[in-house]
Amino acid sequence: MAGRPKIFDEGQAVEKATEIFRSKGYDTASADELLSAMGIGKGSFYLAFKGGKQELYIRSIQQFSESFIKKLSDGISKSENKIEFIRQLFLMLADAPDCDKERGCYLGNALVQLSEKDENIKKTTAELLKKLQVLFTGVIAEAQEKNQIKNTEKPEILSWHLINLWNGIHVTRRMENSSEILRSMIEINLKLLK
Repeated sequence: MAGRPKIFDEGQAVEKATEIFRSKGYDTASADELLSAMGIGKGSFYLAFKGGKQELYIRSIQQFSESFIKKLSDGISKSENKIEFIRQLFLMLADAPDCDKERGCYLGNALVQLSEKDENIKKTTAELLKKLQVLFTGVIAEAQEKNQIKNTEKPEILSWHLINLWNGIHVTRRMENSSEILRSMIEINLKLLK
């Protein structure tokens, strides 16, 4: 016997749960809020997410990161100036009063808040950052080949610097919300792409 069939779209349910996690955080998002947002009952929830809230959160990060990386990859591939696209991606982080989907702040916050609390979450966020680093490496290598940037440091090192900046911005935003200060800090770091 195969059990009862699913009567909900898991992808949509995870997306709805992601909105709760984004607005409330992992620790304060209650089971009732998550179930209500997802539009499912406890029985269906535990059939789909046997690991409970933690499994849902990991799935949320994975689904969000796949979507974010795809949008970012598509944006880069369509851009005439890929280095400038990356620069603007970082500079937008300074201007956002509240991080949104396009900026990937949910992922940065997940890394800062929970990656040290749980090995699975740490692994998931590390995999995301590695994908982002590989994407940045490709753009930097291409820009160096086309003499669009003068920096001759290895593309892998430059892209890890960008990942470090990505992580740092998400930490700093928690203490400093002045867009002028954040923008200045980001611009100093982005000089490596000139």
